[in-house]
Amino acid sequence: MSTTLSQRAKVIKQAFAMCLIPLVSVMMIEAYEMKEEDIHNTWVPMHHNQLSFVVCKGVIILGMSVYMKPMSIYLVNLSCYKPSSDLKIEFSAFMYHSGDFTPSSLEFQPKILERSGLGEETYLPQALPYIPPTTSMAAARDEAKQVMFGAFDDLFVNTNVKPEDIGILVVNCSLFNPTPSLSAMIVNKYKMKSNVKSFSLGGMGCSAGVIAIHIAKDMLQLNKNTYVVVVSTENVTQNWYFGNNKSMLLPTCLFRFGGAAILLSNNASDWTRAKYKLVHVVRTQIGADDKAFEAVTQREDDAGKVGVSLSRDLMVVAGEALKSNITTLAPLVLIPIKEQDLFLYSLMIKKLFNSRRKLYAPNFKLAFDHSCIHGGGRAVIDEIEKNLQLQPEHIESSRMALHRFGNTSCSIWYELAYRGKAQSEEGNHSLAGCIWKWLQV
Repeated sequence: MSTTLSQRAKVIKQAFAMCLIPLVSVMMIEAYEMKEEDIHNTWVPMHHNQLSFVVCKGVIILGMSVYMKPMSIYLVNLSCYKPSSDLKIEFSAFMYHSGDFTPSSLEFQPKILERSGLGEETYLPQALPYIPPTTSMAAARDEAKQVMFGAFDDLFVNTNVKPEDIGILVVNCSLFNPTPSLSAMIVNKYKMKSNVKSFSLGGMGCSAGVIAIHIAKDMLQLNKNTYVVVVSTENVTQNWYFGNNKSMLLPTCLFRFGGAAILLSNNASDWTRAKYKLVHVVRTQIGADDKAFEAVTQREDDAGKVGVSLSRDLMVVAGEALKSNITTLAPLVLIPIKEQDLFLYSLMIKKLFNSRRKLYAPNFKLAFDHSCIHGGGRAVIDEIEKNLQLQPEHIESSRMALHRFGNTSCSIWYELAYRGKAQSEEGNHSLAGCIWKWLQV
């Protein structure tokens, strides 16, 4: 049975480490135990044979740098699923098909839709516009297959990568977690190899897209010359709310269906065709706080109807998470020393004196030309635009993705695709956000 390139590389790397580490350890022990005259007697011949000394030193330094250097990770290409035009849902049709509501609920929903930032051409899965809507497990599976397989097929066409080339598969979908899993559905559909490493993330909300990238990054550091596909999606068929609780009607007005497939690679040869290079992944976990834990909850209302509830503390919790995230992110990306000093001074004053003074908002415009903010709704985008003092052009892709596709849970990939197209048209080679660095057109 032949070994793969990644397995061969791993064996060579381990063999090199097994030889290098003991050699360096023995040299350090010997140097520690040597007396002064021994060191002198050793150094004199080495001084006269400088070429051998330099070569030996260079081999050790080169070996350690190769062994310890993290591998570069590239986003080769991504494919965002675009539903067929017959699945577009206008506001009037949305109200007609969404359910049997009280007058108060019927009055509430048009107001939310008008203020949401969504356009008249967002999409709903085929099962929902029926009267009554079909919310069965079979219909939810059909939605998942339609989105995931559609994005996968398009990705394979764009990259010329075959299913058997995929070494790692990560799928995230918060609300729909069937058995067999979504990742198993993909493995079965494309008959992937038996040693593919597959993961399914559930119940992690809109943040799961970045979490999936973090998992892919960690896996790529352990597996050389490997392709990873991250599939980011959401499923609304079984999670459509038919009750009259306004906190649960809100996500029903905002959520739509869609998905994306992202091809990542740590193969050095892929940099010539890659769209982006992974620079930093920063995650902030505030789930230990009760308000954060209960901010978005799937539950039953008083009438026993299941839906997703958004608490009134959601924007406050999001603001706290953003502050914590900026605290970690700012030192990594803020190139101007002045901005770093102002931020650190603000943080020090707040920590030392327990001050209620606001934490200094760094000028991220000096570090980034473009940003991709999750399109969770117009209020979310407006708040981040205000707090980070961004200009309209900085959040253009977020507003456009929300207007065209709604809150898809994977909106950042639609935004990245929109921004990538704009950069190709402008010929702009610049930073694309806190995670990805633009490489080429």
